[in-house]
Amino acid sequence: MRTAKQKAAKQTIARRLLAYAMLYKTRIAAALLVLCCAVAAELAGPYIAKTIIDKHISSVQLPWYQVSADNFHAEDVKAVQLRDKTYVRSDWLEDNRAAEAALAAGAGSEKLKEVRFMQLDSGMYLIDNATRFDGKWSLVPHAGADSESDQAVVQVLRITEQAEQYPATRLSAGEVAALYQYDVGAVIRWLALFIGLLLTASVLHYVQAYTLQSTALRIIQRMRMDLMRHIQEIPLRFFDNTPIGQVVSRIANDTEAIRDLFMSFMATFVVSTINIIGIYIALLLLDVRLALVTLIFIPLFAAVMWVHLKYSKRYITVMRARLSDMNAMINESIAVMPILQAFRQEKARLREFEVLNEDRYRNNIKQIRLFSLSSRNFTGLVGSLFTAATIWYFGSTSLQTAISFGVLYAFIDYLGRLFQPIIGIFDQLMNAQRAVVSAEKVFYLLDLEGRELEDALSTSKSKGHVTFDNVSFAYNEGEPVLRGITFEAKKGETVALVGHTGSGKSSIMNLLLGFYEPTAGQIRVDGRNISEMSKQQLRKNMGIVLQDPFLFAGDIKFNVSLYNKDIDEQKVKQALADVGAASFIEQLPHGYDEPVVERGSTLSAGQRQLISFARALAFDPAILILDEATASIDSETEGLIQQALKVVSAGRTTFVIAHRLSTIRDADLILVLHRGEIVERGNHQQLMQLQGRYYNMYQLQKGAETVAENVR
Repeated sequence: MRTAKQKAAKQTIARRLLAYAMLYKTRIAAALLVLCCAVAAELAGPYIAKTIIDKHISSVQLPWYQVSADNFHAEDVKAVQLRDKTYVRSDWLEDNRAAEAALAAGAGSEKLKEVRFMQLDSGMYLIDNATRFDGKWSLVPHAGADSESDQAVVQVLRITEQAEQYPATRLSAGEVAALYQYDVGAVIRWLALFIGLLLTASVLHYVQAYTLQSTALRIIQRMRMDLMRHIQEIPLRFFDNTPIGQVVSRIANDTEAIRDLFMSFMATFVVSTINIIGIYIALLLLDVRLALVTLIFIPLFAAVMWVHLKYSKRYITVMRARLSDMNAMINESIAVMPILQAFRQEKARLREFEVLNEDRYRNNIKQIRLFSLSSRNFTGLVGSLFTAATIWYFGSTSLQTAISFGVLYAFIDYLGRLFQPIIGIFDQLMNAQRAVVSAEKVFYLLDLEGRELEDALSTSKSKGHVTFDNVSFAYNEGEPVLRGITFEAKKGETVALVGHTGSGKSSIMNLLLGFYEPTAGQIRVDGRNISEMSKQQLRKNMGIVLQDPFLFAGDIKFNVSLYNKDIDEQKVKQALADVGAASFIEQLPHGYDEPVVERGSTLSAGQRQLISFARALAFDPAILILDEATASIDSETEGLIQQALKVVSAGRTTFVIAHRLSTIRDADLILVLHRGEIVERGNHQQLMQLQGRYYNMYQLQKGAETVAENVR
C-alpha cells in the first residue's frame, strides 16, 4: 500500500499540474463551454431520430377512426380521405379535444369506429372489421389472389386464444403517401434540424479541440521556460553529480509526456466525461428503467481502471528511468566518441546500451499486455454483450407493450456512443500515467534549491581588489579541498596559482566566481563579501578563459559579443586584433561572419582559444581569470597571447592558473598550493631563491623542455 507521504506527493503533483492549467483558466472554461454545446448538439441526433420514428413514421400504426363526412369539418382536425371514406388518427384528436368532442357528439350513441393501418410483409393494409387489435398479426393471402392483390386475409394470433382472421385491404403507394401527408413536412423540418445540429457540433468540436490543444501547448511552453530558467539558477554542485543526458531528458522527453497529458488525456477525459453525462441525461429522458440499468457500467469500468493504474505504474516508472539512462549514455558516448574509438570500446558500450534498451523493452511489453487486456477489448466485449442482451430481450416481446421502436433505436444508438468515450479514456490512461511519472521528475528538478538571477546592469564597475580571508571549502562534507586560504590581489596585479593536479587551483577560482559557497572564511571584492552580492553583479566584472574553450553555434562575431548590445562590430574586431586573431580570421571565406558549429570543432584549438580570449577582453572585465588558458596551444600562438596579455592586463586584476611555469614568470604574486593549502608564496625570483616546491617544479619543467628541444 502507498504510504501517506506518497499519497501527499501525488496530490501535490496533481495540484501543481492544475496550477499550470489554471494560468489559462479563461481559455479552458471557454473551451469547456463550447464543448458542452457541441455535445448537446451531437447527442440530440438520436432523440430527433426517435421523434421521427415514433411520431411520424410509426405513428401510422396508431389507432385510426372512421368518421362520417357529415359531422367532420376539415378546419377542426386533420383527416385523410381514402376510397370515399374519412379517417382521423387518434393522436390528431388528442391534440384537438374540441374536435374530438364534436365528433363524439355527432356519432350519437354509437362509438367512433376504430380501424388500423398495418405494415405486413412488404405492404400497408387497412383492417376495419376487427373487434380487437392486440396480439401478433400475420398475413394470409386470399384464396386465388396473387401477392399484388389488394384483397387479403389477416390472421391474428393471441396467446391462449384461437387464431382469428379478418379481411384486409392493401393500400396503393398513393394511398400510403396520403396517410403521411401531414408528416412529410414535419419530418423534413426534423431532418433539417438534425443536419444543422451536426454541422454546428462539427464546428464547435473544432473550436474546442483547437482551444484545448493550443492551451496545452502554452502550458508546456511555460513549463519548459520555467525549467530552463531554473536550471540556470541551480548551483553547479548539482551538475557535478548528475549526468547531462538526464537533465536533457527532463526538459525534452518528460515535458513532452506532460504535454500529452494536457493535450490528449485532458481533452479526451473532459470530452468523454461530458459525453457520458450527456448520454445518461438522454437515456433518463428516454426511459428511466433502461438508464438505471446502464448505471452498473460506471463502478464496473472504474474498478477495471483502478486495477490497470495500480499494476501499470511500476512498468511505466521503469520505462521512464531507462529512457533517462539511455539519453545520458547517448550524450556521454557522443561527447567521448574519440576516446571510445581510440580504446576500441564500441562493442562494450553497445552491450551496456543493449542492457538498458532490453530492460525498457520488457517493461514496455508488460505494459502493453496489461493495457490490451484491460482497455478496449474488455470495454468492447461488455458493450457488445449488453447491446445484444438488450436487443434479444426487447426483440422477444412486443415493442408496443414494452417500449416504442423509436425509443429502442435511440437507446441502442446512445448505448453505442456510451462505450466510445470509455474506450477513449482507457486509451489515454497509459499517457496519463507516463505524464504523472514524468511530472514527478520535472517537479523534482524545479524543487531543487536555486538562486534567482538578478539584474546587474546598474552596478558600478569593480576596481578588482580581491581578498581571500582564511577560506576553506569541501565539495563533499568531511572531505575539504581547500584549507585556510588567505591572500590579497590588488587592482592591476597578476596572481598565479600553481600546483599539482588536485591541489585546489580551480576550486579557488570556482569560489571567486560564486559557483560554490565557501564552508568557512570570507571572499571579498572591493571590500564587500561576495556572499552579500548577487551572482550577476559579481560576475559582471569578471572574464574567464578556460583550458577547453567553448564556442557556441553562430558566427565569430556572435561568439565574441554574446548578445551584449554594448559590444558593436568595431569592438569585436578590436578585441580579436588585440589577441592576435585578426590575421587568421580575415583569411577565412566569410571573415568575421564565418559560421561556427557547436564547440567550434572546425577551428583549431589555438584558434578557439584566441576567440575565447577576445570574448573575455571585449567585455572589459575588472578581473580576468585564465584557467590553464595556454595549456592547449602551440608556442607561436602562446607568444601572441602573452604579448596581448601585457596590453590588456594593465589596470586589471588577473588570475592565472598554469602548469607551464614559464608563462607566469612576470606574475606579481605566485601561490604554490599543495593538498588544498598555500605552501609557498612570492614572485618568481623570491620562490626560486627559496628553492622549495616551486623551484623543484620549475627545474623539472625546464629540464623537460631542454630535452624536447634537443630531440627536435
